[in-house]
Amino acid sequence: MRVGITGSSGLIGSALIPAASTAGHQTVRLVRRQPADGEIGWDPAAGVLDPAALAEVDAVVHLAGVGIGDHRWTDSYRRQVLSSRVTGTRTISAALAAAVDRDGRTRTLLSASAIGFYGDTGDRAVDESSPAGSGFLAEVCQQWESSTAPAQRAGLRVVRLRTGLVLAPSGGLLGRIVPLFKAGLGGRLGSGQQYWSWVSLVDEVAAILFLLSNRELSGPVNLTGPAPVTNSEFTAALGRVVSRPTLLPVPGVALKVVLGGFAEEGVLAGQRVVPRVLQQTGFQFRHTEVEEALRWAVQQE
Repeated sequence: MRVGITGSSGLIGSALIPAASTAGHQTVRLVRRQPADGEIGWDPAAGVLDPAALAEVDAVVHLAGVGIGDHRWTDSYRRQVLSSRVTGTRTISAALAAAVDRDGRTRTLLSASAIGFYGDTGDRAVDESSPAGSGFLAEVCQQWESSTAPAQRAGLRVVRLRTGLVLAPSGGLLGRIVPLFKAGLGGRLGSGQQYWSWVSLVDEVAAILFLLSNRELSGPVNLTGPAPVTNSEFTAALGRVVSRPTLLPVPGVALKVVLGGFAEEGVLAGQRVVPRVLQQTGFQFRHTEVEEALRWAVQQE
């Protein structure tokens, strides 16, 4: 399968490229700079992507978007977070739809989303059948997913990848907090009772490849591990992995001062998300418990 990938230099995309090649797929990067041989140029901010460039593409994995937690949530940055997802996804969807109109070939779109779709669920478990929640992230995810409409109307198989907290050897959340934990400065965030639905990077990538090949699946799919944990449980597990105490809790009010709105929805709120579709369709997780996923990630550094 020839697979186009946006966001190929990001945390997930940079791991997906070699894994897809190993699985026998031919990958092509969609890039915003001047494309090199074997790449496709596009301008998501301007809504520009030539459908003819997708003529030989069987599927697109769309991962591009401004980082949720990279900056304080000013009004300007909120607009960037939303527009980078909505405009980019609409551009990809419209170009794929036009490509189908030109040649009638069946294609697949795997489009990123996030478990922020469900809002703060407290200790209530949710799966793909659960309704959208409220708040900025939930609204972003709803508009993000709705932007795949042109592809759906054209008859493409569209899968919406609702990804949780990705545990990776470098980058992402662990890239920020592992050094603190190794220095003995780690601790629970806020009450510690908020659920964190995690997934190891290796399972995230494997699930994407599984969904590429399983042509019967469409719609939302939760990309999370099978056993979400509270922040306190996550903190304790990471402390055991790095052999350091976790005695320094960070009060919620301090997080709100430092991080603003991201603290409220991205750190102190929680989602207890179950990957029901993956479980029911036979996907085999490599990491089923958070401590083994954390140990894998830390040992790969």
